[in-house]
Amino acid sequence: MTKNTKTPVVPTHLLVPFIAATSIFALWGFANDLTNPMVSAFKKVMILSNEEAYNVQFAFYFGYGVMAIPAALFIRKFSYKSGLLLGLALYALGAILFYPAAENGSYTYFLISLFVITCGLGFLETTSNPLILSMGDKETATQRLNLAQSFNPIGSLTGMLIAKFVVLDRILSADYADSSEIVALGSEKAAEIKAFDLNIISGPYIAVGVFVALVFFVIWKTKIPAMTMGDHLSIKESLDRIFKSKTFVLGVIAQMFYVGAQIMCWTAIFQLVEYLNESQNLGVDATWWNITAMVSFVVTRFIGTALMKKINPAKMLAYFGLAAALMCGGIIMTSGILSLVFLVLVSVFMSIMFPTIYGLALKDMGEEAKLASSGLIMAIVGGAFLPKLQASIMDFGDTVNGQEVFGDKIAGNITEIHFSFLLPMICLLFVAFYGMYAYKVTKTKIA
Repeated sequence: MTKNTKTPVVPTHLLVPFIAATSIFALWGFANDLTNPMVSAFKKVMILSNEEAYNVQFAFYFGYGVMAIPAALFIRKFSYKSGLLLGLALYALGAILFYPAAENGSYTYFLISLFVITCGLGFLETTSNPLILSMGDKETATQRLNLAQSFNPIGSLTGMLIAKFVVLDRILSADYADSSEIVALGSEKAAEIKAFDLNIISGPYIAVGVFVALVFFVIWKTKIPAMTMGDHLSIKESLDRIFKSKTFVLGVIAQMFYVGAQIMCWTAIFQLVEYLNESQNLGVDATWWNITAMVSFVVTRFIGTALMKKINPAKMLAYFGLAAALMCGGIIMTSGILSLVFLVLVSVFMSIMFPTIYGLALKDMGEEAKLASSGLIMAIVGGAFLPKLQASIMDFGDTVNGQEVFGDKIAGNITEIHFSFLLPMICLLFVAFYGMYAYKVTKTKIA
């Protein structure tokens, strides 16, 4: 404890590269939370089911699963800076590909563009997280990563606001109650609406592609030290050391479940609000609830990072995981505004999870953190598969005599959309289990 309070989280001589690397955390936060509302946008514009619309999340998060290991091998051979530059280049390319996708009008092309973006994000996250861990004393590594990750939601909030005011509030499809009204206008008018809306959707991505290209040149000119965290071993020796860790494998699984839970909860805000507005005429705005959840997430992450000076991070993770799971239970068992309140509270308790799992899983990895981090970034693929499964639950029985029906009952008064939060609840219970397990095996090492 004494060492943690006296040792600086970031040494003075590493402050400039720390700020440069931390700034990139906001960029993937922006991409993540600009994309989450696009599920609803594409559903309207392309006339899709929930499961089809959730292919946006599948394409977006699948890129992490594909690119994480190649990214780790790349930065192992070259450098952290090279990994950042290649990641930024792929990010910019994928975003700019939205222009030909909009011109072509193909949903598949948009999905490919999202996939390329996340190939870039896979490089950025695989590189940035271990780089931040290495920038100082190993005993403050988890706290340092929580600090850097605290800037990720700033990009997320920006993405949410742009999604609302630049996209969701401007697409013409939003003016119609359902797709049948658009079809009734005739094929020519429907095609005009679709073309207009796809250009609206693509605009922010093209703009951020240009911005990321500028960031590429800033990082190119910034001196990033060739940080190391231990001896450089062969791939086989590295893998042997990685899989001997008592916290790594379960950490990867916990990270997969956490990311799946996060994406399910944040994306489903839009689906839950849509249901509540249609069934109960609440007239609430999903974006403001999403922003409320993110602000709560940001504030609690800063608070949690500070509390880690006094509370064991693994123990805090266990308590927060259990609390988040209980909030999911509240969503399932309630309705109306109360269920939305519980959904916002889930974000409060998810706040510290990603960087804390990351830091615990890579505890004492040394230089092998470069390769081991790829497993934790690959685990983000949970955001591709688990939301699709949740969407299937939402769609269960939703079509009756060709008409879309929201919120059929699963059991008693529990609707399909409320029941779907059983999935994130199970995921968050596993996170709580991992926190307790990591506490037991590392409590003599973590201050």
